[in-house]
Amino acid sequence: MQLCYIDESGTPDVPGNTSHYVLAGLSVPDQFWKQHHSQLERIKSLYVLEDAEIHVAWMMRPYVEQRSIPSFESMAYERRRSEVRKRRNAELLRLQRVNRKGYKQTRKNYKKTEAYVHLTLDERRQAVTDIAQLVSGWGVVRLFAECIDKLHFDPTITNTTVHEQAFEQVVSRFERYLQNRQSDYGLLIHDNNQTVAKKHTELMKEFLKKGTLWTRVEHVIETPMFVDSQLTSMVQLADLCAYAIRRYLENSEETLFDLVFQRADRVGATSVGVRHFTGPGCSCKICASHISTG
Repeated sequence: MQLCYIDESGTPDVPGNTSHYVLAGLSVPDQFWKQHHSQLERIKSLYVLEDAEIHVAWMMRPYVEQRSIPSFESMAYERRRSEVRKRRNAELLRLQRVNRKGYKQTRKNYKKTEAYVHLTLDERRQAVTDIAQLVSGWGVVRLFAECIDKLHFDPTITNTTVHEQAFEQVVSRFERYLQNRQSDYGLLIHDNNQTVAKKHTELMKEFLKKGTLWTRVEHVIETPMFVDSQLTSMVQLADLCAYAIRRYLENSEETLFDLVFQRADRVGATSVGVRHFTGPGCSCKICASHISTG
């Protein structure tokens, strides 16, 4: 059984606040799940993140409170947490008096980053890089992703939405991978989002009945399982992969991308697992890998 963990980066809204929407699936053979999960947990424990969700977008941003704390880097973790907490509480009290809208957004941001405040920005970046390096070394794992440049997406031509196209493409490529293996079945495990869950469940029902535009679906069983990403570490790795791909396409950030892209499903030297939906003439590494003749 292949367990394909799915998560997204960017927004499917057009235009939204990102130029790209990436839906990524990371397929792990069930017999390797325990081993890989244990390896991931060991890295998380090195950074005292055992109970934390690895949400890369929140980990990779600077926290202004840390810059205001003298000798922050030399403090023990608990002292760092305490000092950050003091400054954040003071800022929330200030915002309650002068900016209620800003207070709500800031409180949300603090909640999203609370698990990581004991780490400096460099330490958080290193933690994410260590995890990406771990994934890059898992030879039995395969990455599938649809990366949509929304500037070149016209729903009147495709007759579908951004998120529908992305999901159909990921399902199709995962199914073709399973077909090529001949003996495996696969299960989709998706980060839980009530809106997405309903849409993807209905889409998967149709795919199981009629197939996708690209293939019959005979090896992906059931509709997706939806899980809490805070409690399911492997979904967090799909988040990392989606983030790494989007940041490469939007900002030319190569470090994380080069690591996770090693796991893209390939036929020979040609990447068939990851596609960049964009305009003609794109020279990114994803598009170049699709025309490889190696």
